Amino acid sequence: MGHIEQGDPAFRKTLLALFLGSFVTFADLYSTQAVIPLIAKDFDTTPAGASLSLSFSTGTMAIALVIVSLLTQGFNRKKVMGISLTLSALLSVAVMFVHSMPELLALRALQGAALAGFPSIAMAYITEEFKPMSLGYVMGIYISGSSIGGLSGRLIIGTLSDFIPWTSAIAILGVLSLVISLLFWKMLPLSTRPKESNLSFRRTMQSLKNNSVKPQLLLLYCMGFLLMGSFVSVYNYIGIPLMRAPYNLSQVLVSFIFVVYLVGTFSSAWMGKMADRHQRKSVMLAGVLLMLSGILLTLASPLALKIIGLVIFTFGFFGSHSIASGWVGMLAEKSEKAQASSLYLLFYYAGSSIVGALGGVFFHHSGWSGEVAMAAVLLLVGVLCTLLNKGAQKMQTAEE
Repeated sequence: MGHIEQGDPAFRKTLLALFLGSFVTFADLYSTQAVIPLIAKDFDTTPAGASLSLSFSTGTMAIALVIVSLLTQGFNRKKVMGISLTLSALLSVAVMFVHSMPELLALRALQGAALAGFPSIAMAYITEEFKPMSLGYVMGIYISGSSIGGLSGRLIIGTLSDFIPWTSAIAILGVLSLVISLLFWKMLPLSTRPKESNLSFRRTMQSLKNNSVKPQLLLLYCMGFLLMGSFVSVYNYIGIPLMRAPYNLSQVLVSFIFVVYLVGTFSSAWMGKMADRHQRKSVMLAGVLLMLSGILLTLASPLALKIIGLVIFTFGFFGSHSIASGWVGMLAEKSEKAQASSLYLLFYYAGSSIVGALGGVFFHHSGWSGEVAMAAVLLLVGVLCTLLNKGAQKMQTAEE
């Protein structure tokens, strides 16, 4: 069977299904981020302690991604992704019944593990099903679903939590996620590309090893760690200074800060397309430098400048992540794309888990300037990793 390409009847339908799956993944995964101050207050812990509700979910997801990659070789990709989304939605509903921090952390850890079945499989599905020449655009649309999902989840929960308990707000998001998951089941076509269904454990481990020693891929894995770590850490704690003097913003107003995620919807698709046409290294370097300039701008006192800085920072993040994730799929061998994608996402979510929690330490000791300093150092390392990458610069335009 041939690849899906623009103009095919299945092209738009498949793109929309993947967008919806990405929407649910990021809405559920980061559902507690908008209410970290409320979690800290209700469970009598520090903001860094409350942020563990996010670090636990991203941490277990990072670990489970590799396990899913090992155990689902030859499985129906659509079913694995659909089950992952459905389980996550149900676990979001279950948050309504937690009464302590340990219960919340346990539930969030389970949710992260359940969600692992979608992103690793989705990236492999994209690289297998779509023509290489449109991979940057397709990956950009897929990632734009994460920005819309992340934004919508935070807005829904942040707004509702001013009127009802934050646990009930997350449960309402879970019901919405369940409905969208059912739409995903209905819309996504079954994979038509031939797959090897009898891969041995030894061969799969060899694939993981092969993708762990290639310098170009290792640099991209590190980029995933650095980009996501700095991004999540910034958004974990930006609400706290904004709720204090001299800004004194309410929980609802702080949740609307996440509206800047909308720029990610544009930048992921646009920068992905630019990378298909121009040097991938140059476009990704521009994205990382945008992140760096944006985070430094948030040090300014005027609220308007802080928000502009967040917009620039967010624009650069989603564009850079779109390029890096698509680049991984291009550099990996044809039979090892799923393992390469899983390793990239392992680093990506490890960055969210580790750096997201570490940022709380810097914030606790040095305030917002300490958080900015940590993120800036990570991004400078990201600039170095980008400059060192000697991988192919343009996406192949012919089918393999």
